[in-house]
Amino acid sequence: MALGSSAPEILLAVLETVTRLGKCPGELGASTIVGSAAFNLLVISGLSIYAVSPENDTDEDRDEEMPIGVKRIKDMRVFAITSSCSIWAYIWVWIVLMDQKVDQVEAWITFL
Repeated sequence: MALGSSAPEILLAVLETVTRLGKCPGELGASTIVGSAAFNLLVISGLSIYAVSPENDTDEDRDEEMPIGVKRIKDMRVFAITSSCSIWAYIWVWIVLMDQKVDQVEAWITFL
């Protein structure tokens, strides 16, 4: 899912990188990746929560103690890992780009 939804951004970043080898890097690649990550974390999560209403909350496996229409994250570990990794990614990009250049070590760490 993540690869499919981010494929256009990844392709744009790769194309820009390949066409600008040896030159000053452009803003398109980093901007599309960061924008896509922010969209996935914030907008898609928000719309997924908003989409559940009392009218369509008909899951047979739902927790009967929770009122109908109330949203609850079933597996908080997955949400916590996703959120913390996303926040760390933003912090890492900020750290790397503070000096306006990306060293080879920073690039490899980011890749890994």
